[in-house]
Amino acid sequence: MTRAPAAAAKSIKSAAENNMHVKIELKTTKRGEFIDVTSSVQKEVTKSAIDNGLCIVFVPHTTAGVTINENADPDVVKDILMMLDRQIPAADHAYKHSEGNSAAHIKASLMGSSVSVIVEKGKLQLGTWQGIYFCEFDGPRHREFWVTIIHS
Repeated sequence: MTRAPAAAAKSIKSAAENNMHVKIELKTTKRGEFIDVTSSVQKEVTKSAIDNGLCIVFVPHTTAGVTINENADPDVVKDILMMLDRQIPAADHAYKHSEGNSAAHIKASLMGSSVSVIVEKGKLQLGTWQGIYFCEFDGPRHREFWVTIIHS
């Protein structure tokens, strides 16, 4: 598990209902890795000054995804990556996609491209052991993820 590095954030705040949309850049360092972006997302929720609502994290890439899972024990994400690699090997002569990253596309589809988290009293309502992870499957690369905070 890797913690998200300090990243550049570009925000757009909607005058209507104080909704906010932010693009956060990050650099991945491995072919496959989970980067804990929970604190970066919470920082944007705090900056939005939205007390109650919904936070959506979206990954606009076809070889990366996002998930919510345990952030207390780093072995959990290591185990997830191990099992994904075991079930979806990087090299398989049956793949038809010519770029050589079919496994990354499959893994990203399994993880999904977005997660939603309730915001209450300005805080992400995650479980005690939960964190939000950017899931890289075709790195290292310069990536971004988008955070939208909707006032309720």
